[in-house]
Amino acid sequence: MADKPRQQEITQLLHHLRHSQGDRQRRVAAGGITPQLLMLRAWQSERLARTHADLLASPRYGPASRFFLDDLYGPHDFSQRDQDILHVYHSMRRFLPDVLIHPLSLVIELNDLTSALDEALLHVLVTELGVAGTITAELYAEAYRRCDNYDDRLRQLDLIVTIGREIDRLVRLPFINTTLRLVRGPARLAGWSELHDFLEQGFAAFKHMGGADAYLQTLYQRERQILDQIYAGAADPFAV
Repeated sequence: MADKPRQQEITQLLHHLRHSQGDRQRRVAAGGITPQLLMLRAWQSERLARTHADLLASPRYGPASRFFLDDLYGPHDFSQRDQDILHVYHSMRRFLPDVLIHPLSLVIELNDLTSALDEALLHVLVTELGVAGTITAELYAEAYRRCDNYDDRLRQLDLIVTIGREIDRLVRLPFINTTLRLVRGPARLAGWSELHDFLEQGFAAFKHMGGADAYLQTLYQRERQILDQIYAGAADPFAV
């Protein structure tokens, strides 16, 4: 039987959802994500694709790598999906296992933190370093250091790995695939297809991998090395 979510986890989930809802309303009022923010996220996504090209090309690890790259840290606006989670919690508890509450809250926390880090980084790039249309590795690393948020960056990396471990644990449960199939129709009728697709794609990618420990360890080690090299002022901080 699935464990009931702890009250602390539920409170944390609702906190991040309320924060994300405010972010979404501000973005909608402003006409969506700005071109500058899309530029930053596209650069970061391309950098991640270069760093982990071998994982993306791997028959075993490719689907999970694309899931992380596109669905957790891609150049997209995830606010609608995150807002859907609040409705899922209130309206689909009879369909969705409680064991999914914790990983979903981690996804919201990651998106919350990533948005804040991206906004701070973009501010430095534009207002302090004069970036207008092109980001270089040198300018990106300099802005990274000026933001001086090493602990938050480490938390971001820890969240990515923890989410991966949670998904890897969940795909081993026999009822997960059945549950996702059963809620596909109700989710689409309710307008939650974006959230449901996110869940299905993530679980399918990790089930295909057949064990995520080595993959997540590789991901963590490379990104932690890059983080440390940026803060150390290395000449080529993105070399791994």
